[in-house]
Amino acid sequence: MSYVAIPLDATFKKDGFSCGKAALDIYIQKQVSQDIKRKLALCFVIVENKIIKGYYTLSNNSIPQEQVPDEIRKKLPKSYTGIPTTLLGRLAVDEKFKRQGIGETLLLDALKRSYDVSKNSIASMAITVDPIDEEAVSFYKKYGFIQLPDSGKMFIAMKTVGDLFD
Repeated sequence: MSYVAIPLDATFKKDGFSCGKAALDIYIQKQVSQDIKRKLALCFVIVENKIIKGYYTLSNNSIPQEQVPDEIRKKLPKSYTGIPTTLLGRLAVDEKFKRQGIGETLLLDALKRSYDVSKNSIASMAITVDPIDEEAVSFYKKYGFIQLPDSGKMFIAMKTVGDLFD
C-alpha cells in the first residue's frame, strides 16, 4: 500500500495513538498542537479515516561545528561555529500499524521534504535526529545516519539525501 504524509489537522484522532513509547505518545496526544502554534515544529502524519497511523516532526536546528564529522568539517569555513541543520525531532508509528512500511515511508518523506526546503528555500547542511533508544539508533543507521561524537545525536548530510532524490 502507498502512503502519503500530510500536515497534522485538528480533526485527526490523536488520543488513541500508541507507539509503545510514552514520550512519543504523550507528545502527539497533548503537546504537538502547542508546538505547531508556537512555530517550534511542524508535524506530518499518515492517516486513514482520521486515525493517525504514524507521524514525524521537523524543525530548524544547528549543531556545533566540532560535532560535524571530520571529513565534512574540513571543507567548512572556520567562521561557522554552528552548522545549519534540519531536526527530525520525532518519528513514531502506532503499534496497530507496525510492519507495514509506515516508518520507512515517514522517514523518506521527512528526508525528501527537508531536502527540497534546503535546496529551494532555507539552507540546511544535514538532517539530525536524537534517537529515543537503541531501537531508534538501529532504525536510523539502516538509512545511512551516523552517530555524532559526544552527543547521542545522529546525522545524515544533505548531499547524501540529495543523492537519493536527484
